[in-house]
Amino acid sequence: MIVRCHCFFRVEAAPSAFSTGLRGLFALAIPLAVQLTVRRLGLAVVLGCLLLGGLHADWDFSQISRRAQSLYGPLGPGQGRVDAWQNLLATQKQGSEAERLKVVNQFFNQQLRYVEDIDLWREVDYWATPVQSLIKGAGDCEDYAIAKYFSLRRLGVPAEKLRITYVKALRQNRAHMVLTYYSSPEAMPLVLDSLIDAIKPASQRPDLLPVYSFNGEGLWLTGAGGNKKVGDTKRLSRWQDLLKKMQAEGFPAEPAY
Repeated sequence: MIVRCHCFFRVEAAPSAFSTGLRGLFALAIPLAVQLTVRRLGLAVVLGCLLLGGLHADWDFSQISRRAQSLYGPLGPGQGRVDAWQNLLATQKQGSEAERLKVVNQFFNQQLRYVEDIDLWREVDYWATPVQSLIKGAGDCEDYAIAKYFSLRRLGVPAEKLRITYVKALRQNRAHMVLTYYSSPEAMPLVLDSLIDAIKPASQRPDLLPVYSFNGEGLWLTGAGGNKKVGDTKRLSRWQDLLKKMQAEGFPAEPAY
């Protein structure tokens, strides 16, 4: 499945591509416009405290479906997609991490079609929960990455191996979001992308220019000093709003582990 994506922020060109000097995060400078966007979002270490501990608790999909219907109205064909997600999470826990990455990436690339936020949600930039995306059967780039992130966390992949990463898609000349996977802290990350089904090392994706990344444990910025983890902002963010929406859907909220 090939989809376009236009995440709502401006990314300026940088002198090197995704594959150049790529270790840990990505040693690339952050444009001022993106720094302002990051500050506005207020992504922080505390963003894991609302929900991510609940990844170890049971997910009651009967309750989640009831809550979703109460919040969003009749689920229609979306119920089948939510049921398929539940089945995936119940049957894929025993495979290798590589197998789990492949199954989750393929599942969401097939289940969702690309639709801009303004057309789907009547908002310029809206971060949907996995349930919302599956009900709609659609989303934009961050919705694919978010759904894959929570699925892999539920399947036991540690948070430190996963980062939701903002990039510039050079061929489309657009801002874009992907999920990256690190088998070890210093490993070349693998890229799970809505643009292509193949999972490739970042060194084989020169069409993507990294900007910054985050997960449930914090936010990483890049610059002359290399990978830098920042956080501790107490302001609300789209990510924190996303966690609250998932809690309202019936996903358990517990202290971060």
